[in-house]
Amino acid sequence: MKILFVVPYVPSRIRIRPYELIRWLGRLGHSVTVATQVSHPDEQADLEEIRSMCEKLIVMELPRWRSIVNSAVALPGNIPLQSVYSWNPPLAQQLLATIDDKNLHQKYDIAHVEHLRGVKFGLYLKRVANLPVIWDSVDCISFLFRQSAKSNPRMISRLLNRIDLPRTTVFERAVVHQFNRVLVTSAVDRQAFLDLQPEGAPLPRIEVIPQGVDQEYFQPAALEREPDTLVLSGKMSYHANIRMVLHLVEEIMPKVWLKRPQVKVWIVGKDPSPEIQILTRDKRILVTGAVADLRPYLQKAALAVAPICYGAGIQNKVLEAMACATPVIASPAAVSALQVKAGEDVMVASNPEEFAYEIIRLLQDPIVANRVGLAGRQYVRNNHQWLSIVNRLESIYTEETGKEGKRKP
Repeated sequence: MKILFVVPYVPSRIRIRPYELIRWLGRLGHSVTVATQVSHPDEQADLEEIRSMCEKLIVMELPRWRSIVNSAVALPGNIPLQSVYSWNPPLAQQLLATIDDKNLHQKYDIAHVEHLRGVKFGLYLKRVANLPVIWDSVDCISFLFRQSAKSNPRMISRLLNRIDLPRTTVFERAVVHQFNRVLVTSAVDRQAFLDLQPEGAPLPRIEVIPQGVDQEYFQPAALEREPDTLVLSGKMSYHANIRMVLHLVEEIMPKVWLKRPQVKVWIVGKDPSPEIQILTRDKRILVTGAVADLRPYLQKAALAVAPICYGAGIQNKVLEAMACATPVIASPAAVSALQVKAGEDVMVASNPEEFAYEIIRLLQDPIVANRVGLAGRQYVRNNHQWLSIVNRLESIYTEETGKEGKRKP
Protein backbone atom coordinates (compact mmCIF):
# COMPACT_ATOMS: atom_id res chain seq x y z
CA MET A 1 0.00 0.00 0.00
CA LYS A 2 0.97 3.63 -0.43
CA ILE A 3 0.66 5.28 2.99
CA LEU A 4 0.82 8.95 3.95
CA PHE A 5 2.00 8.98 7.58
CA VAL A 6 1.65 12.35 9.32
CA VAL A 7 3.28 12.84 12.73
CA PRO A 8 3.53 16.35 14.23
CA TYR A 9 6.94 15.71 15.85
CA VAL A 10 10.03 13.82 14.76
CA PRO A 11 9.73 10.07 15.44
CA SER A 12 12.63 8.63 17.41
CA ARG A 13 13.53 5.99 19.97
CA ILE A 14 11.99 8.33 22.53
CA ARG A 15 8.85 8.95 20.44
CA ILE A 16 8.88 5.26 19.78
CA ARG A 17 5.38 4.49 18.49
CA PRO A 18 5.53 6.29 15.12
CA TYR A 19 9.21 5.31 14.79
CA GLU A 20 8.43 1.59 15.00
CA LEU A 21 5.22 1.72 12.97
CA ILE A 22 7.04 3.48 10.12
CA ARG A 23 10.00 1.11 10.36
CA TRP A 24 7.89 -2.03 10.26
CA LEU A 25 5.53 -0.81 7.54
CA GLY A 26 8.59 -0.19 5.39
CA ARG A 27 10.06 -3.58 6.27
CA LEU A 28 6.85 -5.26 5.17
CA GLY A 29 7.05 -3.66 1.75
CA HIS A 30 4.68 -0.72 2.01
CA SER A 31 5.53 2.62 0.43
CA VAL A 32 5.47 5.13 3.27
CA THR A 33 5.65 8.91 2.89
CA VAL A 34 6.38 10.50 6.26
CA ALA A 35 5.37 14.12 6.90
CA THR A 36 6.77 15.60 10.09
CA GLN A 37 7.99 18.78 11.76
CA VAL A 38 11.30 19.70 13.33
CA SER A 39 11.47 22.08 16.28
CA HIS A 40 15.11 21.78 17.38
CA PRO A 41 18.47 21.34 15.59
CA ASP A 42 19.32 18.24 17.64
CA GLU A 43 16.52 16.35 15.84
CA GLN A 44 18.51 16.15 12.61
CA ALA A 45 20.01 12.74 13.40
CA ASP A 46 16.55 11.35 14.11
CA LEU A 47 15.31 12.80 10.81
CA GLU A 48 18.06 11.04 8.89
CA GLU A 49 17.17 7.75 10.51
CA ILE A 50 13.52 8.18 9.52
CA ARG A 51 14.61 9.12 6.00
CA SER A 52 16.32 5.75 5.72
CA MET A 53 13.08 3.93 6.67
CA CYS A 54 10.60 5.54 4.29
CA GLU A 55 10.21 6.20 0.59
CA LYS A 56 9.73 9.95 0.96
CA LEU A 57 10.24 12.38 3.84
CA ILE A 58 8.47 15.74 4.04
CA VAL A 59 9.92 18.01 6.73
CA MET A 60 8.71 21.41 7.80
CA GLU A 61 10.08 23.60 10.57
CA LEU A 62 7.71 24.22 13.47
CA PRO A 63 9.17 27.25 15.25
CA ARG A 64 8.40 27.69 18.90
CA TRP A 65 6.74 31.03 18.23
CA ARG A 66 4.16 29.38 15.97
CA SER A 67 3.08 26.95 18.68
CA ILE A 68 2.83 29.82 21.18
CA VAL A 69 0.73 31.90 18.78
CA ASN A 70 -1.49 28.90 17.96
CA SER A 71 -2.15 28.35 21.66
CA ALA A 72 -2.69 32.04 22.45
CA VAL A 73 -5.22 32.44 19.63
CA ALA A 74 -7.10 29.31 20.77
CA LEU A 75 -7.11 30.16 24.48
CA PRO A 76 -10.24 32.41 24.48
CA GLY A 77 -12.21 29.91 22.38
CA ASN A 78 -13.38 26.34 22.89
CA ILE A 79 -10.79 24.36 20.91
CA PRO A 80 -8.25 22.32 22.93
CA LEU A 81 -4.79 23.88 22.99
CA GLN A 82 -3.25 20.48 22.23
CA SER A 83 -5.22 20.24 19.00
CA VAL A 84 -3.70 23.45 17.58
CA TYR A 85 -0.27 23.43 19.23
CA SER A 86 1.44 21.79 16.24
CA TRP A 87 -0.77 23.20 13.46
CA ASN A 88 1.40 24.49 10.63
CA PRO A 89 -0.28 25.78 7.43
CA PRO A 90 2.88 25.30 5.29
CA LEU A 91 2.87 21.59 6.16
CA ALA A 92 -0.85 21.33 5.35
CA GLN A 93 -0.19 22.97 1.98
CA GLN A 94 2.67 20.56 1.34
CA LEU A 95 0.42 17.59 2.14
CA LEU A 96 -2.12 18.80 -0.41
CA ALA A 97 0.61 19.35 -3.01
CA THR A 98 1.92 15.84 -2.40
CA ILE A 99 -1.54 14.29 -2.73
CA ASP A 100 -2.16 16.23 -5.97
CA ASP A 101 1.29 15.48 -7.43
CA LYS A 102 0.62 14.17 -10.96
CA ASN A 103 4.13 12.65 -11.08
CA LEU A 104 3.25 10.06 -8.46
CA HIS A 105 2.96 6.62 -10.04
CA GLN A 106 0.28 5.63 -7.55
CA LYS A 107 -2.03 7.74 -5.43
CA TYR A 108 -2.05 7.24 -1.69
CA ASP A 109 -4.30 4.50 -0.40
CA ILE A 110 -4.63 5.75 3.15
CA ALA A 111 -3.47 8.47 5.54
CA HIS A 112 -2.36 7.79 9.10
CA VAL A 113 -2.23 10.80 11.45
CA GLU A 114 -0.83 10.65 14.98
CA HIS A 115 -1.89 12.28 18.27
CA LEU A 116 -4.23 15.08 19.30
CA ARG A 117 -1.45 17.46 18.28
CA GLY A 118 -1.80 16.12 14.73
CA VAL A 119 -5.59 15.87 14.63
CA LYS A 120 -6.05 19.12 12.71
CA PHE A 121 -3.95 17.71 9.87
CA GLY A 122 -6.22 14.66 9.86
CA LEU A 123 -9.35 16.80 9.71
CA TYR A 124 -7.76 18.83 6.90
CA LEU A 125 -7.05 15.65 4.92
CA LYS A 126 -10.64 14.50 5.43
CA ARG A 127 -11.78 17.74 3.75
CA VAL A 128 -9.35 17.91 0.84
CA ALA A 129 -8.34 14.33 0.05
CA ASN A 130 -10.38 11.46 -1.29
CA LEU A 131 -8.83 8.77 0.87
CA PRO A 132 -9.52 7.10 4.21
CA VAL A 133 -7.88 8.74 7.22
CA ILE A 134 -6.87 6.83 10.36
CA TRP A 135 -6.34 8.92 13.49
CA ASP A 136 -3.96 7.39 16.02
CA SER A 137 -4.93 9.29 19.13
CA VAL A 138 -2.40 7.18 21.09
CA ASP A 139 -4.00 8.13 24.44
CA CYS A 140 -7.27 9.69 25.53
CA ILE A 141 -5.96 13.14 26.44
CA SER A 142 -9.01 14.22 28.43
CA PHE A 143 -8.51 11.09 30.57
CA LEU A 144 -4.89 12.17 31.15
CA PHE A 145 -5.84 15.79 31.87
CA ARG A 146 -8.46 14.69 34.39
CA GLN A 147 -5.68 13.07 36.40
CA SER A 148 -3.10 15.79 35.78
CA ALA A 149 -5.47 18.54 36.93
CA LYS A 150 -5.30 16.98 40.40
CA SER A 151 -1.77 15.57 40.60
CA ASN A 152 0.50 17.58 38.30
CA PRO A 153 3.46 18.80 40.42
CA ARG A 154 3.35 22.27 38.86
CA MET A 155 0.59 24.68 39.80
CA ILE A 156 0.58 26.47 36.41
CA SER A 157 0.28 23.11 34.64
CA ARG A 158 -2.63 22.08 36.87
CA LEU A 159 -4.34 25.37 36.06
CA LEU A 160 -3.83 24.90 32.29
CA ASN A 161 -5.12 21.34 32.51
CA ARG A 162 -8.25 22.55 34.31
CA ILE A 163 -8.78 25.18 31.62
CA ASP A 164 -8.24 22.72 28.77
CA LEU A 165 -10.05 19.72 30.27
CA PRO A 166 -13.67 20.74 29.51
CA ARG A 167 -12.92 21.78 25.94
CA THR A 168 -10.77 18.67 25.35
CA THR A 169 -13.58 16.46 26.66
CA VAL A 170 -16.12 18.00 24.29
CA PHE A 171 -13.69 17.94 21.38
CA GLU A 172 -12.63 14.31 21.86
CA ARG A 173 -16.26 13.23 22.26
CA ALA A 174 -17.01 14.56 18.77
CA VAL A 175 -13.78 14.09 16.84
CA VAL A 176 -13.65 10.30 17.23
CA HIS A 177 -16.65 10.13 14.87
CA GLN A 178 -14.89 12.07 12.11
CA PHE A 179 -12.33 9.48 11.04
CA ASN A 180 -12.57 6.10 9.37
CA ARG A 181 -10.94 4.54 12.40
CA VAL A 182 -9.42 5.77 15.68
CA LEU A 183 -6.49 3.98 17.33
CA VAL A 184 -5.38 3.94 20.97
CA THR A 185 -2.67 2.05 22.82
CA SER A 186 -4.78 0.37 25.49
CA ALA A 187 -8.23 -0.90 26.39
CA VAL A 188 -8.22 1.62 29.25
CA ASP A 189 -7.96 4.52 26.79
CA ARG A 190 -10.54 2.97 24.48
CA GLN A 191 -12.98 2.78 27.38
CA ALA A 192 -12.16 6.36 28.37
CA PHE A 193 -13.20 7.50 24.87
CA LEU A 194 -16.38 5.41 25.00
CA ASP A 195 -17.22 6.88 28.41
CA LEU A 196 -17.26 10.34 26.81
CA GLN A 197 -20.19 9.36 24.59
CA PRO A 198 -23.75 10.22 25.64
CA GLU A 199 -25.89 7.27 26.64
CA GLY A 200 -27.53 5.72 23.59
CA ALA A 201 -25.30 7.57 21.11
CA PRO A 202 -23.63 5.65 18.22
CA LEU A 203 -20.27 4.29 19.29
CA PRO A 204 -17.12 5.35 17.41
CA ARG A 205 -14.86 2.79 15.76
CA ILE A 206 -11.93 2.69 18.16
CA GLU A 207 -9.27 -0.02 17.90
CA VAL A 208 -6.50 -0.94 20.34
CA ILE A 209 -3.07 -1.04 18.71
CA PRO A 210 -0.73 -1.52 21.68
CA GLN A 211 2.86 -0.47 22.15
CA GLY A 212 5.61 -2.92 21.28
CA VAL A 213 9.26 -3.31 22.15
CA ASP A 214 12.17 -3.79 19.77
CA GLN A 215 13.40 -7.00 21.35
CA GLU A 216 16.54 -7.14 19.27
CA TYR A 217 17.48 -3.73 20.68
CA PHE A 218 16.23 -4.10 24.27
CA GLN A 219 17.47 -7.40 25.63
CA PRO A 220 19.51 -8.74 28.54
CA ALA A 221 23.25 -8.20 28.35
CA ALA A 222 26.22 -10.12 29.68
CA LEU A 223 26.74 -7.45 32.31
CA GLU A 224 26.88 -8.00 36.02
CA ARG A 225 24.10 -6.02 37.66
CA GLU A 226 25.25 -3.38 40.10
CA PRO A 227 23.93 -4.19 43.59
CA ASP A 228 21.60 -1.78 45.33
CA THR A 229 20.78 0.30 42.24
CA LEU A 230 17.36 1.42 41.07
CA VAL A 231 16.67 2.87 37.62
CA LEU A 232 13.71 4.84 36.39
CA SER A 233 13.55 6.29 32.90
CA GLY A 234 11.56 8.60 30.68
CA LYS A 235 11.50 12.14 29.37
CA MET A 236 12.12 14.05 32.58
CA SER A 237 10.36 17.26 31.54
CA TYR A 238 7.04 15.40 31.23
CA HIS A 239 4.74 16.27 34.11
CA ALA A 240 3.76 12.69 34.97
CA ASN A 241 7.43 11.67 35.09
CA ILE A 242 8.33 14.63 37.32
CA ARG A 243 5.55 13.57 39.69
CA MET A 244 6.80 9.97 39.58
CA VAL A 245 10.39 10.96 40.45
CA LEU A 246 9.35 13.22 43.31
CA HIS A 247 7.05 10.52 44.67
CA LEU A 248 9.91 8.03 44.64
CA VAL A 249 12.52 10.29 46.21
CA GLU A 250 10.31 12.05 48.76
CA GLU A 251 7.89 9.32 49.83
CA ILE A 252 9.40 5.91 49.03
CA MET A 253 13.18 6.18 49.28
CA PRO A 254 13.31 7.51 52.87
CA LYS A 255 11.69 4.21 53.91
CA VAL A 256 14.21 2.24 51.82
CA TRP A 257 17.21 4.23 53.08
CA LEU A 258 16.24 3.56 56.70
CA LYS A 259 17.14 -0.09 56.16
CA ARG A 260 19.51 0.09 53.16
CA PRO A 261 21.16 3.53 53.15
CA GLN A 262 23.53 2.49 50.36
CA VAL A 263 20.81 2.16 47.70
CA LYS A 264 21.40 4.40 44.68
CA VAL A 265 18.81 5.86 42.31
CA TRP A 266 19.52 6.44 38.60
CA ILE A 267 17.13 8.92 36.97
CA VAL A 268 17.70 8.50 33.25
CA GLY A 269 16.11 10.68 30.58
CA LYS A 270 16.40 13.91 28.66
CA ASP A 271 15.47 17.41 29.81
CA PRO A 272 15.30 16.89 33.59
CA SER A 273 13.23 19.63 35.18
CA PRO A 274 14.68 21.92 37.88
CA GLU A 275 12.77 19.91 40.50
CA ILE A 276 14.65 16.80 39.37
CA GLN A 277 18.06 18.39 38.86
CA ILE A 278 18.16 19.63 42.44
CA LEU A 279 17.87 16.04 43.70
CA THR A 280 21.54 15.46 42.89
CA ARG A 281 22.38 17.20 46.15
CA ASP A 282 21.99 13.69 47.54
CA LYS A 283 25.06 11.78 46.31
CA ARG A 284 23.04 8.60 46.07
CA ILE A 285 20.95 10.10 43.25
CA LEU A 286 22.26 10.29 39.68
CA VAL A 287 20.42 12.46 37.16
CA THR A 288 21.86 11.70 33.71
CA GLY A 289 19.95 14.00 31.39
CA ALA A 290 19.90 12.79 27.77
CA VAL A 291 21.89 9.62 27.16
CA ALA A 292 23.09 8.19 23.87
CA ASP A 293 21.88 4.74 24.87
CA LEU A 294 19.37 3.85 27.58
CA ARG A 295 20.10 0.13 27.52
CA PRO A 296 23.22 -0.04 29.72
CA TYR A 297 21.32 1.60 32.58
CA LEU A 298 18.47 -0.88 32.30
CA GLN A 299 20.83 -3.83 31.89
CA LYS A 300 23.08 -2.94 34.84
CA ALA A 301 20.56 -1.77 37.45
CA ALA A 302 19.44 -4.27 40.06
CA LEU A 303 15.81 -3.14 39.75
CA ALA A 304 13.68 -0.86 37.61
CA VAL A 305 10.98 1.15 39.39
CA ALA A 306 7.92 2.89 37.99
CA PRO A 307 5.93 4.48 40.85
CA ILE A 308 3.69 6.34 38.41
CA CYS A 309 0.95 8.33 40.12
CA TYR A 310 -1.13 9.01 37.00
CA GLY A 311 -0.96 8.54 33.26
CA ALA A 312 -2.58 7.14 30.14
CA GLY A 313 -1.74 4.46 27.62
CA ILE A 314 1.03 1.88 27.89
CA GLN A 315 4.22 2.83 29.71
CA ASN A 316 7.22 2.20 27.46
CA LYS A 317 9.56 2.54 30.43
CA VAL A 318 8.02 -0.59 31.97
CA LEU A 319 8.11 -2.66 28.77
CA GLU A 320 11.71 -1.70 27.94
CA ALA A 321 12.96 -2.64 31.39
CA MET A 322 11.07 -5.94 31.24
CA ALA A 323 12.55 -6.66 27.80
CA CYS A 324 16.01 -6.31 29.37
CA ALA A 325 14.98 -8.88 32.04
CA THR A 326 15.31 -6.19 34.68
CA PRO A 327 12.93 -6.89 37.59
CA VAL A 328 10.26 -4.19 37.67
CA ILE A 329 8.37 -2.81 40.65
CA ALA A 330 5.48 -0.67 39.49
CA SER A 331 2.43 1.16 40.76
CA PRO A 332 -1.02 0.00 39.59
CA ALA A 333 -1.21 3.03 37.27
CA ALA A 334 2.00 1.94 35.53
CA VAL A 335 0.63 -1.48 34.55
CA SER A 336 -3.13 -0.86 34.28
CA ALA A 337 -2.93 -1.17 30.49
CA LEU A 338 -0.93 -4.43 30.58
CA GLN A 339 -2.12 -8.00 31.05
CA VAL A 340 0.71 -8.85 33.45
CA LYS A 341 0.49 -11.23 36.38
CA ALA A 342 1.25 -9.19 39.48
CA GLY A 343 3.78 -10.95 41.66
CA GLU A 344 5.13 -12.97 38.73
CA ASP A 345 5.86 -10.82 35.65
CA VAL A 346 6.15 -7.62 37.67
CA MET A 347 5.81 -6.62 41.30
CA VAL A 348 2.94 -4.19 41.93
CA ALA A 349 2.89 -1.87 44.95
CA SER A 350 -0.01 0.46 45.77
CA ASN A 351 1.53 2.79 48.37
CA PRO A 352 4.96 3.97 49.57
CA GLU A 353 5.14 1.33 52.31
CA GLU A 354 4.45 -1.52 49.89
CA PHE A 355 6.84 -0.04 47.34
CA ALA A 356 9.68 0.25 49.84
CA TYR A 357 8.99 -3.29 51.08
CA GLU A 358 9.23 -4.75 47.55
CA ILE A 359 12.43 -2.82 46.78
CA ILE A 360 14.12 -4.08 49.93
CA ARG A 361 12.84 -7.63 49.42
CA LEU A 362 14.09 -7.97 45.85
CA LEU A 363 17.44 -6.33 46.65
CA GLN A 364 17.90 -8.84 49.45
CA ASP A 365 16.83 -11.84 47.36
CA PRO A 366 18.55 -11.90 43.93
CA ILE A 367 17.05 -15.31 43.14
CA VAL A 368 13.49 -14.00 43.36
CA ALA A 369 14.51 -10.81 41.55
CA ASN A 370 16.03 -12.83 38.71
CA ARG A 371 12.87 -14.94 38.42
CA VAL A 372 10.72 -11.80 38.14
CA GLY A 373 13.08 -10.36 35.51
CA LEU A 374 12.97 -13.48 33.34
CA ALA A 375 9.17 -13.72 33.64
CA GLY A 376 8.86 -10.08 32.63
CA ARG A 377 10.96 -10.62 29.54
CA GLN A 378 8.86 -13.62 28.56
CA TYR A 379 5.69 -11.58 28.98
CA VAL A 380 7.04 -8.94 26.61
CA ARG A 381 8.09 -11.61 24.07
CA ASN A 382 4.60 -13.09 24.17
CA ASN A 383 2.57 -9.88 24.03
CA HIS A 384 4.50 -6.93 22.62
CA GLN A 385 6.16 -7.94 19.35
CA TRP A 386 6.08 -5.09 16.85
CA LEU A 387 5.54 -7.48 13.93
CA SER A 388 2.29 -8.78 15.43
CA ILE A 389 1.17 -5.25 16.23
CA VAL A 390 1.83 -3.98 12.71
CA ASN A 391 0.09 -7.03 11.26
CA ARG A 392 -3.04 -5.86 13.08
CA LEU A 393 -2.52 -2.33 11.79
CA GLU A 394 -2.22 -3.70 8.24
CA SER A 395 -5.54 -5.50 8.65
CA ILE A 396 -7.20 -2.20 9.61
CA TYR A 397 -5.71 -0.53 6.54
CA THR A 398 -7.02 -3.42 4.42
CA GLU A 399 -10.51 -3.16 5.89
CA GLU A 400 -10.61 0.56 5.06
CA THR A 401 -9.08 0.38 1.57
CA GLY A 402 -10.04 -3.09 0.35
CA LYS A 403 -6.39 -3.57 -0.64
CA GLU A 404 -4.26 -6.40 0.67
CA GLY A 405 -0.94 -4.98 -0.50
CA LYS A 406 2.01 -7.10 -1.51
CA ARG A 407 4.24 -8.34 1.24
CA LYS A 408 7.98 -8.58 0.98
CA PRO A 409 9.01 -12.23 1.22
